Amino acid sequence: MAIDPSSFYPHSVTDTCAVWNVLSSRLLYSVACDAHCHFVCTGYVVYECLLKPRKENTPEDEELKKRLRHERKRGRFQDFHLTLDDILDLTILERRQNLGKGELSSLAFARRIRQAFLTDDQKARKLATEVCDARMVQTTPHLLGWLFYIRRLLDSDLDTVVTQHQELNGPLSKYFKIMYQRALEYRARDETSNKGQTTPTV
Repeated sequence: MAIDPSSFYPHSVTDTCAVWNVLSSRLLYSVACDAHCHFVCTGYVVYECLLKPRKENTPEDEELKKRLRHERKRGRFQDFHLTLDDILDLTILERRQNLGKGELSSLAFARRIRQAFLTDDQKARKLATEVCDARMVQTTPHLLGWLFYIRRLLDSDLDTVVTQHQELNGPLSKYFKIMYQRALEYRARDETSNKGQTTPTV
């Protein structure tokens, strides 16, 4: 299913990779917050982001951790813990396709509270579209496309977002550019459609 940048659910349960990708560009993140986007995550995602041991901590990893800690002190990226019902959600667990606990816990929580699920993992996205409302399965490029569609991001902002993302080894530059173009196409289509509508006279 092609992503539609003309709509986006601003309240999202965010898995580990999406946390990093959203935070990788200061411009993207600040504009998303100004557009009233709200990101939450599970306790396990916070563990994966901040506490789970890694073979190597790069300067880019440390910068992302610093940003996440700062935002959490501001009350953002609040974490929630799963209930027993979430853990026993066999619909997800039986079809997990070797997904990590961060993705699974986020998906289970999003299902229970009926909020959008934000992921940049292809397997997690595929599973989510099978067990949730596909319209509520979102990605970071989708977020960027929507912000361009509603003109919160300007054309000149694309290079800044891509550069900031790449500086922290973000993997989504190609998809950011694709979604930027799609947002422009959708906006032009919808503006043309609206111009074709006539206002009835009284």
